[in-house]
Amino acid sequence: MSEPELWRPTAESMHATRIAAFARWVAERRGREFGEPADYDRLWRWSVEHLDQFWGDLAEWTGVLPGVPDDRVLTSREMPGAVWFPGTTVNYAEQALRHASDHPALVVATEDAAPVEVSWAALRAQVGAFAATLRRLGVQPGDRVAGYLPNVPEAVVAFLGAASIGAVWSSCAPDFGTRAVLDRFAQIEPTVLVAVDGYRFGGKNHDRRDVVAQLREAMPSVRTTVAVPRLFPDELPDGALPWAEAVADEQEPEFAAPPFDHPLWIVYSSGTTGLPKGIVHGHGGVVLEQRKQIELHLDVGVGDRLFWYASTAWIMWNISTSALLTGATVLVYDGAPNHPSLDAQFALAERTGITYLGTSAGYLTACEKAGLRPGENYDLSAVRGIGSTGSPLPAAAFRWVYEAVKSDVLLGSLSGGTDVATGFIGSSPLLPVVAGELQRPMLAVAAASWNEDGEPVVGELGELVVTEPMPSMPLYFWNDPGNARYREAYFEPWPGVWRHGDWLEVTERGTCLITGRSDSTLNRGGVRMGTADIYAVVESVPEVVDCVVLGVEQRDGGYWMPLFVQLAPGAELTEELVGRLESAIREQASPRHVPDEIIAVPGVPHTRTGKRLEVPLKRLFQGADPARAVNRGAVDDAALLDHYVALARERTSS
Repeated sequence: MSEPELWRPTAESMHATRIAAFARWVAERRGREFGEPADYDRLWRWSVEHLDQFWGDLAEWTGVLPGVPDDRVLTSREMPGAVWFPGTTVNYAEQALRHASDHPALVVATEDAAPVEVSWAALRAQVGAFAATLRRLGVQPGDRVAGYLPNVPEAVVAFLGAASIGAVWSSCAPDFGTRAVLDRFAQIEPTVLVAVDGYRFGGKNHDRRDVVAQLREAMPSVRTTVAVPRLFPDELPDGALPWAEAVADEQEPEFAAPPFDHPLWIVYSSGTTGLPKGIVHGHGGVVLEQRKQIELHLDVGVGDRLFWYASTAWIMWNISTSALLTGATVLVYDGAPNHPSLDAQFALAERTGITYLGTSAGYLTACEKAGLRPGENYDLSAVRGIGSTGSPLPAAAFRWVYEAVKSDVLLGSLSGGTDVATGFIGSSPLLPVVAGELQRPMLAVAAASWNEDGEPVVGELGELVVTEPMPSMPLYFWNDPGNARYREAYFEPWPGVWRHGDWLEVTERGTCLITGRSDSTLNRGGVRMGTADIYAVVESVPEVVDCVVLGVEQRDGGYWMPLFVQLAPGAELTEELVGRLESAIREQASPRHVPDEIIAVPGVPHTRTGKRLEVPLKRLFQGADPARAVNRGAVDDAALLDHYVALARERTSS
């Protein structure tokens, strides 16, 4: 039996949405009938059956690429390798800065200062100045510009400045340790490093001067470091260019005219089985995908203020910044999500007039479990939409939003990925909201649930697949000749079909349930990290012989991340050793991925080819039948499994 509806749009509210306006425009242009108000399922069906028409019409309607005939939209559907809008040029930065409304471009907020507004003219001028500095430094189209920065306006300016000249942006948050950053940046060999000296989080200062020095020393490709002051404004690293100097010569940007598929940014996979993979997305694909996602699905545009709590290491930073493409105001927040109190994000919404509040499932679940009632304590009258991503949002948290936050709001649980820089399944203002369910696959996303035999299934769990190309699918992986790793990551076991690695159930009503990762990626609040990052740190501790870390999505919406360690003979898991391991992970990998528990075990089971049994062990702790969770014949030491089976039974029965 399905959960009851929590919210249903009215005919008037549906008619007023941007997606309905787009549907009316397409209906008149194409002679099609989508209903009035528009029927989402009919619109979606047309969008996936006629990809060329949908994306051509969206490019026309938004003004991104007007006048492209249908037969020049998608000239090859091969995955990977689909060819979109050949012969056209799109510059992301130019599209993001073309608006000139009276609303600000950015609202900048921190934990301990009043919000500051940045006008479109001021943002353009700073981007123009930084772009001119990059050109003066000899940065060419295709060169990489890396940012080691928190979510601050300097990150937005540096990103747009790089994009405006055709350079390729990549960013990492300053809570990542030296090794985790180098695992990402060293492989892309950036020419320019834009780096902060520290950051403030949870009311505490975090000095990163030593990390920046180590990064500079370890990356000989970096010719110039642009120093962004945060904690030590009177200091400047040797040979660095001060940020103030880099943006001093304010001017109108000069935009390059890159091809539609010119690289825009490099983001990173979690690196479960080795170094994080550098995922390259293109200007044109990202622009069109974000115009679709933000404008049509989130119903955000000129006059709106969008905030999504994110670090620069999470694709949601890229996506929230992309709200500039629609003319919306982007709220840039540098700080902890729960400081000075758990309801901090709702306080921020009141303080800054946020109309779309994006956050993580973990945050909303924590608020629900704490019994908070933000709707009674804050003026949230401006908030029209709330977005949740990073992990599945439990039904209880859905109900809490409508009971304790606001009854008349579009709550969307969104599922997508860094891999495509957008969503696969998400929200629509044309559809009702049901507790615990995602409303539908997004427009032009041919998403389905497939069983092990590659057959679509309804009403049961299967693999989330996408059977038709999307313009923001990766152009390629960095340093991946012949697309070998790219194909292995997404196009096995079904060549030509994208397998994302999520468990998906499509209900009889067309709604969707995402129940977690089908692989072993660690996913804390949407910030993904591979187990390899953790192993690299833990295995450097002399007392540890072997280890395995799991990210276990739980039925109540929680996320349990245990680290199992096999200790050297004579070693004991003392409080001192636990503290040392936690500190090492926090400082060298990520403070977001410090394990919930560290547990001593007699050994770690591996496959016969030497890979840790991460996914089978994870399934054990999710309550799966051991006989179905793991093939004992494929394990190097099957007797070790009994210990984990016993631990899992003890935990799941408690």
